[in-house]
Parts: sequence; C-alpha cells; structure tokens
Amino acid sequence: MSKREGEGCPRKRKTDVTQTQKNDQRETSNINPSSAVLSAFKVFQQELDTKHDKYERLVKLSRDITIESKRTIFLLHRVTSVPNVEEVLEEADGKLDAVRQKIGQIAEELRGEDLYQFHRAFTPGIQEYVEAVSFQHFIRHRTLISLEEINARLVFMKGEKAEAKSDQVVTPCQDPAVLTFQVTPTDYLLGVADLTGELMRMCITSVGNGDMDTPFQLGSFLREVHDGFAFIGNTGPYEVSKKLHTLRQSLAKVEDACYTLRVRGSEIPKHMLADVFSSRAVLLDTDEGMG
Repeated sequence: MSKREGEGCPRKRKTDVTQTQKNDQRETSNINPSSAVLSAFKVFQQELDTKHDKYERLVKLSRDITIESKRTIFLLHRVTSVPNVEEVLEEADGKLDAVRQKIGQIAEELRGEDLYQFHRAFTPGIQEYVEAVSFQHFIRHRTLISLEEINARLVFMKGEKAEAKSDQVVTPCQDPAVLTFQVTPTDYLLGVADLTGELMRMCITSVGNGDMDTPFQLGSFLREVHDGFAFIGNTGPYEVSKKLHTLRQSLAKVEDACYTLRVRGSEIPKHMLADVFSSRAVLLDTDEGMG
C-alpha cells in the first residue's frame, strides 16, 4: 500500500455505526421524562416556535402592506394626467384604509411583545406605507406629513368578548380595546427618503404633460428635504445616511429639469420635453457612476 493510500481518516465500518446508534438509544431510554431540565427545554422549545411563527406572520403582513402601498403610489402618479385629481385621491384613501387594516393586524400580533424584537420582520412594509401616505399628503397639501400625523391614523379599536365559565353567570358584554401602532423615527425617515424618488418621477411626468409649474414646486420642496437630511448627517441611523445619496440624485434631476425649463423651455416643443429630460437623467446617472 502506498503512502498516499494510508493517509487520511479511516472510514467507519458498518458495525461501528450500528454500535453508536445502539449507544444513543440506550442513553435516550435512560432519560427521565419527568426531569425538570427536560421540562424546561420543552418550554423553551414552545416559546421559540411561537416566536418563529409570529415572525413569519409579520413577514407576510409586511409583504401585503408593501404590495398595496406600491399600488397606491402607482395610482397617485395618475394625478398628472387626469382632469379630476380629487377622484384619484379618494380612491387612494380607500387603498390606504385597507393598508391600515393590515397594520392593525401587526399591532394585534405585537400586543404584549417588544416591538424591536420583531422590527426587521415588518419594517419594509411600514417604510413603503410611509412613502405612500406622504406622497398622497404632498399631492393634496404640498407639504410633508409629520410623524405625529402618521401615528395618529394608526389607532385601532378591537372588541374582545368576555368568556363565561360554565359555573358562572355572566352577562354578555364586549370590552373595546384600543390598539396603537407607532411608526419609528427611522422608518419615517427612510420612507420620506424614498418619497423623493417618486417626486422626481412626478416632475418628469408633469413636464411631459405640459405642466411647467409643478417642477419648480417640487424642486423647492426637495431642497428643503435635502437640507433636513443634511442636518442629520452621520449622526443618524446608518440606513438614513445611505439614502442620502439617492436623495441627492433625485434633487439633481429635478434641478436639471427646472434649469432646462427656465433656459431652454421656449426652444423645445412641449411634447419633446419629457424625452429630453429622460435622456439627460440617463447622462446624469452615467456621470455619477463614473465619478
């Protein structure tokens, strides 16, 4: 036998594997089922299974909230091309009410639980909801919705029927329970940062439809938002500082559109403005990527 063949770990024989399985079975049979340690681990197992199941339910609710919020945002982009804006806003109200019902289910799941223990499960959906609500609020009022206004709409009334025992006579009653869900400041900031991208798209679409006033309103608003994020700087959460780069890109595209309208607006036909801005936006992205 060569030296190479003799190296390495020897393979376990079938008899060795069988003997190991028999030893494991003997050790298992020697465990006392009424042991305090075994009972404690069973309790731990039930707690972990319960938390994992709750986490998965929250993830599914977050996905539903994300989908419905995106659909609401797509609907709101129609305000630049329809004659009746209020009709679109009312339809968006109905969709957002359905989203809030989903958030109410999250509040029900988190009753008596630590919010931050399950925060990663539902934060994508909450950020998308903040983006949709702030987008609708801006279209209607031309201002930024505050965190307090968002949380004020996330108060839910839940009815809990009292259970009557067989040996007691209890009159049927229904005790209302108030459930509240509080959007965290980080989720609010991340949702507002994503809002800037939708406002940039709204700017380009408005120009393509011949609206020359909306881009300047959006440019002024985005500069105020950018200044607010610049004050936060590196002192805020890490995710917020990452969003600042995207916010600057959106602001640059809107400012470029406003510059083109002011300087060359009379030279370019209105039906060609959207194509011009789209091509310039691509050039801006290319230049930033090379830099």
